Amino acid sequence: MSQRPLVVAVELDGHGAHPAAWRASAEQPGAVFDPAVLRRTVLAAENGGFALATFDDALTTTQATASAGGVAGRLDAVVRSAFVAPLTARVGLGPRVDPRGVEPFHLAAQLASLDIASLGRGAWVVGDADQPALADAVDRVVPESPEDRRREVADVVTTVRRLWDSWEDDAVIKDVTTGRYIDRDRVHAVEVVTPTFSVAGASITPRPPQGQLVVLAADTALDPAAADVSLVGGRTVEDVLARAAAARAAGAPRVLAEIEVLLDAADAAAPDRLTALEAHAVWTPTDALRFVGSASGLLFLLEQLAGAVDGVRFHPAVLSADLPVLTRSVLPRLLAAGLTRPPRAGQTLRSVLDLPRPENTFTRKDAA
Repeated sequence: MSQRPLVVAVELDGHGAHPAAWRASAEQPGAVFDPAVLRRTVLAAENGGFALATFDDALTTTQATASAGGVAGRLDAVVRSAFVAPLTARVGLGPRVDPRGVEPFHLAAQLASLDIASLGRGAWVVGDADQPALADAVDRVVPESPEDRRREVADVVTTVRRLWDSWEDDAVIKDVTTGRYIDRDRVHAVEVVTPTFSVAGASITPRPPQGQLVVLAADTALDPAAADVSLVGGRTVEDVLARAAAARAAGAPRVLAEIEVLLDAADAAAPDRLTALEAHAVWTPTDALRFVGSASGLLFLLEQLAGAVDGVRFHPAVLSADLPVLTRSVLPRLLAAGLTRPPRAGQTLRSVLDLPRPENTFTRKDAA
């Protein structure tokens, strides 16, 4: 059981979690490519008290692409996170990246740069969704069987963590007298060979401010003990509680519940809003718990989960409609009840999650 304040995260991709969200959004369909809208949305989340904003992504076309009239396309999640990093001061930033579609070396450098730009607020949401034609997109063989996919995800996460550690914290010395920028004895080569990739050498980016970014992954995609935060879902509250308990038993340092939300808005009740959206596209059930109703009902749900999980990640059905309800009617009441605590300026995301800064693999006393 967790006695810590709930960490509240929000997914900010596109117009929202519902496939017809763009039809009900206050923003134009093309706003997904507008940096001003991205900035405004992330600042709304930060000012509302969210601890973490995440950005979904996929290397290949989205499911919406295949639907008539669906919005096709999005900006790269790491790019979106990097763009808002210097524009924000408190909220954590977590792009989703699928390990099967990237080079671990480049991913480690990109995410380390995000952590540097955000002064220690970076995270990585490890994705492992089905992506048709992924092999064609990356022009290489990608693991497809469940066992091979799980092994690939684990191998990439382990490799990226080692690359973050390949520079010791004090490797940059900037010694003017000798003309040395780094102490090469404090930069270590990573040697990894797996069935699908190999890495030889050190990162090109210094160790991130957090040592290692916060790694979030679904309990179905990565061993909970290998992640910093295990994401759990379920069709019912009982399902979520059972998976949270299982993740903790498996060694998860922190557990966040995944919740899709569609809330009562000023102009329509939640069931009516859902009916209107479903007339355009069916909201297929996902692994997340789904809540449709009032802000008070959502608060009751969170009270049921508090103590069993360390936090939640909301997936608003329509961002322009549900995010304001969350920031005006849900988070303030959570704060007033002492169930959550907003991040402070200067806090790292690890600090917000009460996670320790990892020791460097290459300098640990028990390192091989």
